[in-house]
Amino acid sequence: MSRQPAIVLVRPQLGENIGMAARAMLNFGLTDMRLVAPRDGWPNPDAGPASAGADDVLRNVRVYNSIAEAVAECRYVYATTMRPRGIWKPIVTPAQAARELRENDEPRAILFGPERSGLTTDDLVVANAILTVPTNPDFGSLNLSQAVLLAAYEWSKAADVTPSVQEGFEPAASHESLEGLIGHVEGALVEADYFNVPSRVRSSKRTLRNILTRPGWSEKEIRTLRGIVHALVEGRRGKRDR
Repeated sequence: MSRQPAIVLVRPQLGENIGMAARAMLNFGLTDMRLVAPRDGWPNPDAGPASAGADDVLRNVRVYNSIAEAVAECRYVYATTMRPRGIWKPIVTPAQAARELRENDEPRAILFGPERSGLTTDDLVVANAILTVPTNPDFGSLNLSQAVLLAAYEWSKAADVTPSVQEGFEPAASHESLEGLIGHVEGALVEADYFNVPSRVRSSKRTLRNILTRPGWSEKEIRTLRGIVHALVEGRRGKRDR
């Protein structure tokens, strides 16, 4: 049986919407709900009645301070948005994402943004791919529970997909490992005075994160890349010390 994806609600605002999202999840067999910085805290008394009995989902909700913490063990993360916001990442429909989820028995997650504004650009760059629903271009607005429902339904519908595991296949690295690589590269660039224009530091770091989250590295590849960064840094220090 395929491992179910974690449904991560980022900065959700209303308890009722969390409850309705839980109901949508359980309709199609999903139970792993994670909340990132819910506006009104957790638990929320308004979530239970709105969930229409999805108590198992709400009882096991996990709360985190950041997206990075919420998806630390995940090997691949989808971010839902109607607007890619000028960053380049693979774009998939819910059906495509569902097939990929069914074909991989790795920890994966789907991010959903707050009700009013959706995910920010800084939220999106954490993900490996953008999940978007091909709605009416003149009226594409979906509420939180509708978006969760669509993703959960497609995951359920794709149950008949036969998992395809290639011989010698290395699973993708966890986001915790990826965060380590990003921090390592950023630290090396700081030491090299790469971020020397203060007004560009944020956008440069965002671009760097976007580049490094795109490929879906394996743990072995991340270890290799960190070894390369380490060698470059130590080599530069050695030359300075001569």
